[in-house]
Amino acid sequence: MTKTATFVHTSTFPCSPRALYDWHSRPGALERLIPPWERTSLVASQGGIAPGGSARLRLHLGPIPYHWHARHLEDHPGRIFVDTQERGPFSSWRHSHLFHDDPEGCRLEDRIEYRLPGHGLLPGFALSQVEAMLQRIFRYRHTTLRDDILLHQRCSTRPLRILITGASGVLGRALRPLLTTGGHEVWTLVRRKADPQVREIYWNPEKEEIDQAAIPALDGVIHLAGDNIGQGRWTGEKKERMLNSRVLGTGLIARTMARISPRPKVLLSSSAVGFYGNCQDCCMREEDPSGQDFISDVCSLWEQAANPARDAGIRTVFMRIGVVMSPRGGALERLLTTAAIGFSRSFGSGAQFISWISINDMISTMLHALDCTTLQGPVNIAAPTPVSNSELMQTLAQVTGRPLLPSVPAGLLKTLYGQMASEVLLSGCRVATDKLEQSGYTFRHPELKDALAALLGR
Repeated sequence: MTKTATFVHTSTFPCSPRALYDWHSRPGALERLIPPWERTSLVASQGGIAPGGSARLRLHLGPIPYHWHARHLEDHPGRIFVDTQERGPFSSWRHSHLFHDDPEGCRLEDRIEYRLPGHGLLPGFALSQVEAMLQRIFRYRHTTLRDDILLHQRCSTRPLRILITGASGVLGRALRPLLTTGGHEVWTLVRRKADPQVREIYWNPEKEEIDQAAIPALDGVIHLAGDNIGQGRWTGEKKERMLNSRVLGTGLIARTMARISPRPKVLLSSSAVGFYGNCQDCCMREEDPSGQDFISDVCSLWEQAANPARDAGIRTVFMRIGVVMSPRGGALERLLTTAAIGFSRSFGSGAQFISWISINDMISTMLHALDCTTLQGPVNIAAPTPVSNSELMQTLAQVTGRPLLPSVPAGLLKTLYGQMASEVLLSGCRVATDKLEQSGYTFRHPELKDALAALLGR
């Protein structure tokens, strides 16, 4: 058996070698390439991919966390860059990223030379397990990279300066690296003391405070901040927090953007398909009225709070977002972490519709909406193929290989979660996505099974 193993994964991309290299050189590239099923996070990085640059990652081996320290050794723009493991689970690790001219544009070759502890004594199946793990990871990396390149070719033809609220949430954490790898400059609003060196600006919606003097000239604003509606019972205090975190924050953003000069050209403001309430099996479109539920009232007031921006001539998009599928947060993460044995066959009857969307489609629609000057007003942001709750659970079981367990009775959910169960877990909403698709957006994952397989590496 050789002392060192070599893994190679190669794909072609519809761009020049220099364009693909430049994507890798920008902030956020490493975060975009971390598979969502991996419990991995970037702790610190400095120096980019130039020689001497470094990155420190936090990973997990089962429940045990460990750190991976990598350092960049070699860099020839448009041709190659190389990093090596300084500290981590391998005895040695050298990763060469090679960019080759190709008739289709660029051929990227990821070449990894590695050695495991006790490498020469390990049985063959141990190395085959590592090989399978790397194949999983790099299939995801190259697919995501190709989709990102195609998106940026359409929507990132010039660099934008964008302000984000809610940047630390599930959507914000995924969106920021997508934008920065496209060459865009991202600023964030924070409630603590801001650090202007990393493009932070202070705000506090409850106190109606925002450091307007620190806001640079902006091309667009993406407003994502709001209290999580899907966790815990809706007590009076929780409902007040859900409403205020949306209405106060949105109002402050809209009024501020309306009075600054120059004004941003576009505001993307979050809303939710909960605007329509429990729709049974009706298919709801943007022109349909709001529902009668508490969450419908929240969404309606949420959208109305953005009117000062629209009245000032800022193109305003109300993103009526469906259930975002991500193993790093939200509904899918909760389902995965609470279903170690298997998945409940349904919540209640299981007939309630779920308008879902994968995390990569979710953040891609935001970049698309920034760029698409004809898109404005309410827009349903969901995959074109909604499913019932029972279909969701069955598909999850198929993709993960876990069994289906008995259904959870509606009465039990209402006892545990009260109004939240009635309006979120047991309520259904099926929305049409014609407006989004007719604006030119093409989904990465229009079907649930394909989306879950990609997100979970199956």
